[in-house]
Amino acid sequence: MNFRWAINEAISDFRSQISIWALSEFNLGSEIWDLRSLDLWLIFWRWRYTGRDKVPPMKSEKISELTTARLSVYLRCLNELHEAGIKTISSQALAEQFNLNSAQIRKDLGYFGEFGVRGVGYYVDDLREHITNILGLDSPHRVGIVGAGRLGTALANYNGFGRSNFTVIALFDNDARKIGQKLGDARIAVHDAEKLGEVIRVESIDVMVIAVPAKAAQKVLNQIMSAGIKAVLNFAPVSLNSRRGVKVKTVDLTTSLESLSYFLARPSTGAITRPRQERRDKDIAQTERDLNTR
Repeated sequence: MNFRWAINEAISDFRSQISIWALSEFNLGSEIWDLRSLDLWLIFWRWRYTGRDKVPPMKSEKISELTTARLSVYLRCLNELHEAGIKTISSQALAEQFNLNSAQIRKDLGYFGEFGVRGVGYYVDDLREHITNILGLDSPHRVGIVGAGRLGTALANYNGFGRSNFTVIALFDNDARKIGQKLGDARIAVHDAEKLGEVIRVESIDVMVIAVPAKAAQKVLNQIMSAGIKAVLNFAPVSLNSRRGVKVKTVDLTTSLESLSYFLARPSTGAITRPRQERRDKDIAQTERDLNTR
């Protein structure tokens, strides 16, 4: 009798903890009991004993740049959902609302752990936090731009960087007429390019942007690497040679426009390719649904 009483008391106490947790964390009431018992135990145990601020262990597979680029897109979508006050969303609803692929979303997130809850989907705020940590956006990044011409100035004035925890700290140029000026609403100072290494160290800059003519880009990159920078965004229309451990990402606007020109020159190609892609995406999604119902 005493044993049964103890068991009942333990179950009652657990249900009380679950209810308090569900109400405080996700504003859920009695609907929390609609979840399968195993899912309930798992999500409560993970929250109670492992800490919700920890990113699930990432798989050992090499992650492609396309995957990390899509994570950035997912984060932008989740930010919109957060601003709209939406608490949970399924991969299918996320795909339909933002013209994405639900199977691809699940695959991409699967590289980094298990985020969804059966019967609920994704908790928007939790997934936002996890992707923010995965992309390294939980810490601020200080940016320097080499080239204070039209492109460099436009990048320095772009307000969107702040939303992703990037702040432009300094501009660099070799034009004596520009050195010493302060540009844009943020009044960003233009420094002598010869003092690039010194300014990077003093201002604790960790990301550099190259916005100079192609013929000068490699020399600028060499200066940047000598200053210890490991992440570089290159807008010069040229392929650059970097050291091991230095990541250079090139954005070539001309190449992108030429790709669009190819599409315009062969309009029938797009009309054929897209339906095939859509059918392939639907087949993948249907296969996953069939497997889940078995």
